[in-house]
Amino acid sequence: MIEEKLARLGITLSNPPKPAGSYVPVVRTGNLVFVSGQIPIKDGKIVYSGKVTKDLSIEDAQKAARLCIINALAQLKSEFGDLEKISKIVRLSGFVNSPPEFMEQPKVINGASDLLYEIFENLGQHARIAVGVSSLPLNSAVEIDLIVEIA
Repeated sequence: MIEEKLARLGITLSNPPKPAGSYVPVVRTGNLVFVSGQIPIKDGKIVYSGKVTKDLSIEDAQKAARLCIINALAQLKSEFGDLEKISKIVRLSGFVNSPPEFMEQPKVINGASDLLYEIFENLGQHARIAVGVSSLPLNSAVEIDLIVEIA
């Protein structure tokens, strides 16, 4: 069912991005699964980079957040083989590369939250944070990590 929803949305989960440092992309403890921070990478390249409003629009930053979620789902599928094992999206942490005067981080991270709701419906409703930061790895515009519960 999740794979069908992804297909209807035109989303294909390819091989997940490799870690950019000394960490693992997914850790499970009990029924909770922690997905390390995902940045907007596609085919090995950063798609959305720079500071929001200075280098890219809020709309493009929302697309970056969406791509981060697609990458997080690819990590989960790679780890567990089946996204149907996800019983709840628990928490999303969103970081937006933005200048100090920018205050619309929640609007940017809505790009991720809205996609999770589209895919998982009520199971996709989650707690979250949306914060502005002065820089992110590889100059990415957005970074997102997830905590999910699996059955």
